[in-house]
Amino acid sequence: MSKNIVPYLVKRFLRFDKDQPFIFLSALLAFLGITLGVMVLLVAMALMNGFDKEFKNKLTIMNYPLTVLPKFYGATDENLLLDLESNFPNLNFSPFVESSVMTRSGNIIEGGYIFGINFEDEAKVNSVLKKAIDKSDIGKFDVIIGKSLKEELSLFKDDKLMYIFTDVEPGGFSVTPKLKRFKVKGFFDSGLSAYDKAYSYTTLESLQVMMHIPSNQYDGIHIFSPNPEEDIAKLKEFLPKNVIVKGWWEDNLNFFAALELEKTSLFIVLMLIILIASINIISSLLMTVMNRRSEIALLLSLGATPSEIKKVFLYLGMVIGISGILAGVVFGMGGIWILSTFDIVSLPKDVYPTTTLPLDLSVKDFTLIVVGAFTIVIASAYYPAKKASEVDILTVLRNE
Repeated sequence: MSKNIVPYLVKRFLRFDKDQPFIFLSALLAFLGITLGVMVLLVAMALMNGFDKEFKNKLTIMNYPLTVLPKFYGATDENLLLDLESNFPNLNFSPFVESSVMTRSGNIIEGGYIFGINFEDEAKVNSVLKKAIDKSDIGKFDVIIGKSLKEELSLFKDDKLMYIFTDVEPGGFSVTPKLKRFKVKGFFDSGLSAYDKAYSYTTLESLQVMMHIPSNQYDGIHIFSPNPEEDIAKLKEFLPKNVIVKGWWEDNLNFFAALELEKTSLFIVLMLIILIASINIISSLLMTVMNRRSEIALLLSLGATPSEIKKVFLYLGMVIGISGILAGVVFGMGGIWILSTFDIVSLPKDVYPTTTLPLDLSVKDFTLIVVGAFTIVIASAYYPAKKASEVDILTVLRNE
């Protein structure tokens, strides 16, 4: 048989047959199913990666890459800070004092935390707060609050805000909470409503006075590091035993494990769309085999080998499947570009860290989607191709 018989038969079997329109329709449905499956998978994985990356960026900023904490009172002090700055000049450090508080304005009360910081040092480790203090003159008992708290309490610059500290002071036969009015001097916007509502920042001196903490002692030290996973090991070796260092990811392991599980589950579920579409490839090829039994038997009797017949139907399934994958990639990447370029979907900012859809398709996910779809297509085309090569010439020709 001629070497061109395989591509010739593939082209011939792909044509629309007026006598058997359901074969072509089944092949078309398989093509559309694979296209849709690949397109949805690409967009869904880009969305999952985008939200994952966005949450990590926001959590890294507001939770800080690394934090040094004491094992007991007084362990983090000015001497430790100076030692860290001299031994790790590539890192930025910001000492802090913190307290849980309730903020009150009129009849509205909100719980949260207030941090006493050195604003010059904090600007080096917190880019969100840096934008808020660029043009602000922060003095003693001044405070910077989040945008969400500002909007909820209807506050403006230089307004007074009451802070009720959870630490209490003895007074006669009872205990009384600490109350202090702070002047609002600025507002920050982290992009996460929970942080914007709960966090407030004042000067280190102000909170040390309120908490009766010596001026050379801190509750901890925030650290900015471009490579926290590497630097945390070096810091653990250097730090004394009376302090610990924690990475931001250690407090969010369950959250990101849940995101990864959700991403994996979504990948498997959406891959089932391609698997279902591949069933149409099987049915289309099997119907073609049944409809072309006499032609297959005649080709075999004229010298075509079973391997050539197998190749015909294997290539036929691959043409349908691969064309569907390519179309899905084109539409999927086009959809990602449209969603990331134009503000078609607007997200509520009090729920999500961004108002626009964050899209980030990794090379790994793209490869897994394409390879997974290609594997399903090959597996779907193999069985009908094998059945076509096993046609009994004598039985078929005798019945024709």
